Amino acid sequence: MSKPDDKKGLVAVNRRARFDYEIEETFEAGIQLVGTEVKVLREGKANIAEAYVSPERGEMYLINADFPLYGHGNRFNHEPRRHRKLLLHKKEVNKLAGSVNRDGRTIVPLRLYFNDRGLAKLQIGLAKGKKTLDKRETIKQRDWNRQKARILKDFG
Repeated sequence: MSKPDDKKGLVAVNRRARFDYEIEETFEAGIQLVGTEVKVLREGKANIAEAYVSPERGEMYLINADFPLYGHGNRFNHEPRRHRKLLLHKKEVNKLAGSVNRDGRTIVPLRLYFNDRGLAKLQIGLAKGKKTLDKRETIKQRDWNRQKARILKDFG
């Protein structure tokens, strides 16, 4: 799936997701938003760190994502933590829902961004939870890569 290469369209990143989960497959989904939510995203004020995706009634919903209230919004302002419908192909919805129900997988949001056409997109990942041992291995690998980069910089 497409991945935002430049940082200019990036709104929010869920850095914790890759630490807590082993991402097996990624998908790009559109989001059904109201006007003030788009304006908040353009300001870069969204939080998807505690969010997850849930299959309900044959559709996918982003739950617990925080889009704060728009400052210049009036009585038509949005609700900050409402359930937002994700726009995916029916085949993708069926695949994700089947994996969640059958295999016990989780669907986590990875990053929220604007694509080159200016549309808000959410990159979601089909994930399997990591055990504590796996998390320690991730920390060890990250520290070794950091140390290796320092050595190469100093002596390479």
